[in-house]
Amino acid sequence: MPAFRRREFFHIQQFRRRYDRRAGKFVFNIAYETAAEITPRTVAVSEAFGLGVDEEQKFVIYDNVELQIGPRDIVYITGDSGSGKSVLLKEIKKDLGEEAVDMADIKPDLNQPLIETVGETVEEGLDVLCRVGLNDAFLFLRTYEQLSDGQKYRYRLAKLVESDRQWWIMDEFCSTLDRDTAKIVAFNVQKLARATGKAVVSATTHKDLRRDLNPSVHIHKKFGKELSVKYYPGIRTQECSLVKEMRIERGVLDDWRRLAGFHYRSHKVAATREIFCLRRGRELCGVIVYSYPPIACFGRRQVLPKMSVKELNRKVSIISRVVVHPKYRSIGLGAKLVRETLPLVGTPYVEMVAVMAKYNPFGEKAGMQKITEQLPAKQVLRISEVSSGLGFNLQLLGSQKYVVDKLESLSSEQLEILKQVFIKNDVPRLRKVFALHQPYGRKAEYVEGMKDADLPKMAKLIRIVGLLLQSKVYLFWTDSNAKKTC
Repeated sequence: MPAFRRREFFHIQQFRRRYDRRAGKFVFNIAYETAAEITPRTVAVSEAFGLGVDEEQKFVIYDNVELQIGPRDIVYITGDSGSGKSVLLKEIKKDLGEEAVDMADIKPDLNQPLIETVGETVEEGLDVLCRVGLNDAFLFLRTYEQLSDGQKYRYRLAKLVESDRQWWIMDEFCSTLDRDTAKIVAFNVQKLARATGKAVVSATTHKDLRRDLNPSVHIHKKFGKELSVKYYPGIRTQECSLVKEMRIERGVLDDWRRLAGFHYRSHKVAATREIFCLRRGRELCGVIVYSYPPIACFGRRQVLPKMSVKELNRKVSIISRVVVHPKYRSIGLGAKLVRETLPLVGTPYVEMVAVMAKYNPFGEKAGMQKITEQLPAKQVLRISEVSSGLGFNLQLLGSQKYVVDKLESLSSEQLEILKQVFIKNDVPRLRKVFALHQPYGRKAEYVEGMKDADLPKMAKLIRIVGLLLQSKVYLFWTDSNAKKTC
């Protein structure tokens, strides 16, 4: 048996990086070659086909290539499988060292809720998750393993953002995602990178992401040494390509019901004035529900004079629900729904009160003005203090099972203490539970109802307190023609 000398399949002849300070770019100079490894089988194949494999035969895939890539560039490397995309990406990553973070190296915590794994605080975690499109209250509480493939990719993107590394490395970019989701993620990646001043180096076989990734450098690698590099100076703002395929149209309550399961609040809505849908072909992408305004609304007196109920209903609408299909989140559809329907609702004033608006300011992006942040009322805080003293975990008041189980564990004396604090600290939203004829009921009806309230009714009241403990943002919009019409 003859002796065979093993050699590397890939061999770097030259790899240098220098920083061009004047241009603000790194210049990568790469000379790369491949050769068949000498083994008994490769020799047998070469002899059978007359290839003559020896040390002199080489397959050069990068021959003194210079790439000018800056620390804020979006780099899009495309090419067929096996053309050398990943080789280039790996060498760039190796050279960047600690300056880069590779999405493939992220190891998610599989058992913790998402909100426990991102950010130093709850607020930071919510901010990062919302920015990548995981802006659903239910998703905050799920684990990584409970996410879809698209949601997992968004989560990994959140971890890239959180890493604070200058370079984000992404091989097989969006290759496992359906093409619609891939375009949405590509748009989101470049938007986040540009907003935070980071660089992206991505590689994929797919050529359909250029418009949404909007690269400043596009490298297309063909087989052999053939390579094309295009530079696109300047950053062009744009919207996701899928948005151009969508249209706003009037909808009905059934449209809201179809997407209601993706909203963190109850499926029920107040008396509706108008419903608008966002559709892509026949696909329902989002819904916004406008309702008649409540009699009292925190923040309203800062922007409007006191009005009769009749005048209020004529001049004011309230946005009671905005929901976007999870597939289409993070590309600005919430703002689009609000912005394009505000002039269509038919009232000179529109208001919105929302918890999510604290973390995802889609209302402000749509042209609404943030007036104030609504903190819990003193009456609600007193009820929460007594409830906490009776053993309730205030963070779990949204759980029906938890609240019912806790109520069943209380003594009759403790239940009476709870009823009394509700009676002494009523607010309009609590009165509504016992209202017979008016929208928010009378004090006397509320007191009598509380005296006879059974456990299911008490559980409902406590869950409402849980909602009222949330801080909400009050937003307001005025039609530019309001003075002419009012």
